[in-house]
Amino acid sequence: MFYCYILKSLLNSSYYMGSCEDVGKRIKFHNEKRVPSTKRYAPWVLVYQENFDTLSQARKKELQIKSRKSRIAVEKLIKHFKV
Repeated sequence: MFYCYILKSLLNSSYYMGSCEDVGKRIKFHNEKRVPSTKRYAPWVLVYQENFDTLSQARKKELQIKSRKSRIAVEKLIKHFKV
C-alpha cells in the first residue's frame, strides 16, 4: 500500500504534501528533522492521507493537490478527513 499525505506544521500552520509507502515512518522522519525541506517547521501532524495500490498513483494525487496552489483547496480537502 502507498499513500499520499498532508502534514500540518504545529509551528506555523503551513502544509506539506508528500507520498510514500509507510506514513508513520515518514512522519517520524519529518519530526526528527531528517527531511531538509520540512525540518525548519517541525513538529508536524498528519491531517490527511489517501491509500493507493502503486506509488505512481500516490504521486499523481500529490501532484494534483500541489497543482491547486491554494490553501483553501487544501483545507477543503482535509476538512472531511478524520485521523
